[in-house]
Amino acid sequence: MKSFLLASGNLHKAEEFKELFEGTLVVSPAPKTLEVDETGKTFIENALIKARAYYETYKSPALADDSGLVVEALPNILGVESARFAPDLPTYDQKCLKLIELLNNAQLKNRNAYFICVLCFYITPDEIYFFEGRVHGEIGQDLKGNKGFGYDPIFIPERRENDGKSLAELPEWKNVFSHRAKAAQAALDFFKETIDKTQIRP
Repeated sequence: MKSFLLASGNLHKAEEFKELFEGTLVVSPAPKTLEVDETGKTFIENALIKARAYYETYKSPALADDSGLVVEALPNILGVESARFAPDLPTYDQKCLKLIELLNNAQLKNRNAYFICVLCFYITPDEIYFFEGRVHGEIGQDLKGNKGFGYDPIFIPERRENDGKSLAELPEWKNVFSHRAKAAQAALDFFKETIDKTQIRP
């Protein structure tokens, strides 16, 4: 199986990727987290910057993801800056409440939002692959659930059940339908096909 170093110090992501790629790809945490300056203006650019930094440092194929929350009514405050939103607030619970406050104070009826994830598999400088996944929904009125991280507790994904549950209340659903899961599935489909082709005997 192909092996990749995860270009992140986020333990939640490491565990998530381990489960998502189990049986097809091996994703291991890097020996040490690197301080990478994410100067890209898009998710693709930032994922590439991180993956390249880990590849060049450890001389090993690297997997990086750049993900974030995009709120339609407030397009300029999150996106690629999602992790750096409200830097004066030390926890994501506080950042979530701040986002709800901004939407409520502006009396914005449009609470539509989506999570996006871009994965960059940096195998060599000449072999780089990108995969994207999105999940659409809206920003809730309060924090709900403790099974997620980041902005999960205030994000209500579009689901047939339409029961108002947040992503942090839906760990099993998230494993299949989240932005990261969709990007990972696209990568799995690609790498499985590649593996199958290499195993075909003439």
